[in-house]
Amino acid sequence: MTPETQFLGVKPKPGADTSKGLDLGKILRSGKIQDLVALNDEAHHIHDKSLAWFKSLEDISNRLLLKNGKGLALQADFTATPRHNNGAIFVQTISDFPLVEAIRYHVVKSPVLPDLESRQKIQEKDPSDFIEKYRDFIHLGYLEWEKQYEELRSLKTSILFLMTSNTKEADAAAAFLELNYPLLKGKVLTIHTNQSGGIKEGGASKKDKEALDKLRKAADDIDADHSRYRAVVSVLMLREGWDVRNVSTIVGLRPYKSEAKILPEQTIGRGLRKMFGLDVPEKLVVVGTRHFLEFVETLKSEGVEFQYSPMGPGTRTKSPLIIEIDSADPTKDLDALDIALPILTPRIQREYRNLEAVDVQAMRFAPLTLKTYPPDELKNIVFKDIDDQFSHETLFKDHLPDHRNVLGFFTKGIMQDSRLVSGFDVLYPKVETLLRERLFGETVRLDEPRTLKNLSEALTKDTIFKLFKKAIDELTVIEKGETVIRGWLSLKKARSKVVDNQAFLIAKKSIFNKVVGDNAFELDMAAALERLPDVLAFAKNSMGEGGVNFFIEYQKENGNLAFYYADFFVKTNDGKVFILETKGREDLDDVRKIQRLATWCADVNGLQERFVFAPVYVKQEDWDRRRGDVKAFAEIAGIFKVG
Repeated sequence: MTPETQFLGVKPKPGADTSKGLDLGKILRSGKIQDLVALNDEAHHIHDKSLAWFKSLEDISNRLLLKNGKGLALQADFTATPRHNNGAIFVQTISDFPLVEAIRYHVVKSPVLPDLESRQKIQEKDPSDFIEKYRDFIHLGYLEWEKQYEELRSLKTSILFLMTSNTKEADAAAAFLELNYPLLKGKVLTIHTNQSGGIKEGGASKKDKEALDKLRKAADDIDADHSRYRAVVSVLMLREGWDVRNVSTIVGLRPYKSEAKILPEQTIGRGLRKMFGLDVPEKLVVVGTRHFLEFVETLKSEGVEFQYSPMGPGTRTKSPLIIEIDSADPTKDLDALDIALPILTPRIQREYRNLEAVDVQAMRFAPLTLKTYPPDELKNIVFKDIDDQFSHETLFKDHLPDHRNVLGFFTKGIMQDSRLVSGFDVLYPKVETLLRERLFGETVRLDEPRTLKNLSEALTKDTIFKLFKKAIDELTVIEKGETVIRGWLSLKKARSKVVDNQAFLIAKKSIFNKVVGDNAFELDMAAALERLPDVLAFAKNSMGEGGVNFFIEYQKENGNLAFYYADFFVKTNDGKVFILETKGREDLDDVRKIQRLATWCADVNGLQERFVFAPVYVKQEDWDRRRGDVKAFAEIAGIFKVG
């Protein structure tokens, strides 16, 4: 007996889970555990009293009630669909994050349905044969899945998910997929479900139980790299938890009449979980019969907006794009296409230890007028955050507010404005000194309504923030006179990057398989770099996880430090490397970026002799006038050189 069971004074019963020497059911019913909390996942079937989990919880709670005088301390239920079959939300719901919000914030995939033209190309046929009746729908789903599979295969294995009405149809669909599509030969997992939507238990023999265990294991591991499966065929697969992320295409072959005891969220729910992070929008392709799509489209009543897209042969994939080293193209010399980029220590950086030196008495400004207000106006004071979002409202009635909250408000705002992560204790007394002794040209009492009302004025707040921003930047942002090379970045070592599905260019002169642009101008420039004869290699820069991710620090117009990501790297036949920036609409920060880039290139050229680096800045309006005349990159470098 384990120490745990000795402490509880219980013995495992025959057949119990004794992997750790415990019979969990008996322990929970023993009455020796106080304040037991139950957390239920997949709780949309909470009212189904016929289910074993419901009966077990009820029994545990009743046993605890008899032995301790109280049942479960708390039962918290979680589900993606807290609704009855008629769509009504559970009355006990505390918090609901609806599907429309989850899609909007990229928490889940966004459903994409075939457009009208694509739907008209497919139709139901002979109703006497299941496969012949739905052959067009299955084939369209396969074509969409195949495009996604080919795009993502280097990182993920996309899963095709077919839903049928019964197990006989499921077997027929699985056999059809394996027989007709080589990519799916031996790669289809068939999951037979019972009326509740859980995996069918089968018989009671040892062989049946072993088969069931293997089936559950295969279903649970379908996202794993070692899984051989690329398609799943099932009747429902809704009621039992199944946290699969790689489903990219759903094909619904069920009739979905009005009496269907499921919700439209549940029909596509197994495909909504995302493969990648929140920063990458993902699409879930939903194909199926007219009744199936109409059933899914009832989600429009809850605000869900569907994207309708062309599908079938010759259409683009709906999956995110994978930008990676193009090792699959045997015609590319990756060494020749590589571009070496030096990594320099920062020339501009913050020295937070200088914050103590902020001198309120040295601030130069014209004192503000201390206004007088009618009594009624002093009863309502509103403070707003820096970005003009409502912060809090203070109502004066029988007591005065604590002015220290107002000082804290300004101090936090100053820290946010200067991107400071610490220093509240240093700045707070300095803010208090400015407001009390200098801001209004006289010493004021900060706990008086008149003073607080003046402090809530827009001009007052703007003055306070600007004074401290200027003082902090002058002391903490330091431009050093020297920098050193701390390493080199090779494009050949860039990790794969997942990006939103967008227009791209296949370029023989790029080390990457695709070149994407943030706008049409960048793609136009990439096409020019591909055709110009003196360009040996070029690459598009990127920011965030994966890709090149090359940046230079610079100081923005507002004084804050930020990172600048140039658009392109270009290597020419004479061995020079150009850092090329394209710009449509210029602002003051763009000017600062280019000035910093010129300094960076000068620093690099003074620190090494392997390559000559030069900045190039191309404005779209100038490019549009000259692009037709440019015959070599040397002309671009000459026309659009910096300085």
